Order: sequence, then C-alpha cells, then structure tokens
Amino acid sequence: MTLVTTERDDAGIVTMTLNAPETRNAISDMPMIEAILAALTEAQADPEARVILLTGAGAAFSSGGNIKSMSPGQGLVDKVPAITRRNYRAGIQRLPLAFEDCDLPIVAAVNGPAVGAGCDLTLMCDLRIAGASATFAESFVRIGIVPGDGGAWLLPRVVGFARASEMALTGDTIDAQTALSYGLVSRVVPDDELLNEARAIAGRIAANPGHAVRMTRRLLRQAYNRDLSVTLELSSAMQALAHETDDYTKTLAAMRARIEKSRS
Repeated sequence: MTLVTTERDDAGIVTMTLNAPETRNAISDMPMIEAILAALTEAQADPEARVILLTGAGAAFSSGGNIKSMSPGQGLVDKVPAITRRNYRAGIQRLPLAFEDCDLPIVAAVNGPAVGAGCDLTLMCDLRIAGASATFAESFVRIGIVPGDGGAWLLPRVVGFARASEMALTGDTIDAQTALSYGLVSRVVPDDELLNEARAIAGRIAANPGHAVRMTRRLLRQAYNRDLSVTLELSSAMQALAHETDDYTKTLAAMRARIEKSRS
C-alpha cells in the first residue's frame, strides 16, 4: 500500500493524501514519516507545483501516534530513554522541520479527527479548512506523555498561549466550530464540500505567479520568528529577486495594458 498518495493537477495543486485508514492515518511509525517526507520533497522539487493540499483517507485526518507501536521496544519508544530521544529526533521531529523548510504553501483539509500528532500536523500547514465533523485534540497528556513532535512550539503560535495551555494541559477535544473561534481553522464547511472548498482556496493561491507564492510563503514563515530588522532585510533581498522574474514582468505589463485599455 502507498502510505501517502500524491497527484498534481494542471493548476499546480498537489493533493497529498495520508493513506492508512486502518490506523486512522497514524503518523508516528517510520514508514509513514518517510512517506510524508518523500512526498514533500517530490512536491518541492516539482517546478510546476504551486500549492499542496493535505488530507486523510477514510474517516479521520490523522489519529497521531499509533497506539499499537508505543510500548517500549516498539516504534519510536525504546527501553533506553536516550535511544528514545534519538528516535524522536531522527523520526517524527523531522516532520515540522520539513514542513517549515518547504517553499510551497500547504492547505490542510481536515476531515474528521486530528488527534495528538495529527493535530500538530495540521499546525505545520499554513491554512486549515475543517469539515463540520472535524475535531482537534492536543491529547498527549491524556496518556502521560508530552507533545514530542513540536506541538508545544506550534500550538501557541496558532491559537495563543492561554488556549494552547488549555488544550495541552487538559487534552480536551474541541469541535470544528470551537476550532474556528480559536483561530485554529480559517473556515468550517459541510463535510461533503470540504475538498472542493480546500481546492478552491488552493486554486486561488496557485493562480498567482509561482515564484512570488513560494517566496511569500518563505517570507511569512521567516518573519513570524524573526525581529523586524531581520525581516526587513530578508524582505528587501527577496523583493530584489522577485523584480527580476518573468512572472513579475509579464504580470506588470498585463496590468498596465488593462489600465490603458480602461482609459481609452
């Protein structure tokens, strides 16, 4: 079975689907981690790719950790704590770094539960669209562990420190409408409209010049974690490159032509 399927359409939208419904798309096992990383690398290297749409097959977006592989000696967990630490660094912690390093905007279409590491996977994306039945839980504390995949860094940056603390310390599940009020998702749509709505948003992103989209995504990510002076320097460097692209030249010429036509 292909654990992550990918398909790019003519608009440059790469649909990436977690394809392990038998584990509710758990992402903690190494084969799934490697499959996600490979799909990201493939999309990143594709010059025709403009945006990634990430979703899950079946009834869940992702159940996060695979409970069957969380006993000592299985999966990331070793009987020796030092080895478990190395396993996390070489395993699931590669995901937030890869998502951060990707130049392509990533839209999560959250179908059903996004639990633990599955919730954090949505936080690694730039936009989150939820189906009405979607739920979210930063549930690590419920089984006596901590967010080992970067969730303690990701969640406060999306929902704020107080709400992140409530979610992480209680482990409570929130529904799609609560997620919307928290700013965790940007919109909630009927389940049967989820993929169409996510594709429509991805399409509006993909319609823009590709170089500008990639650089804007990179700039937003860098700016969020830098002070103003560093951001301004990075912005000027990227803008200098953007002004030299064919996309910019052609788009500007087309806009000028439309303006001149409207005046005549």
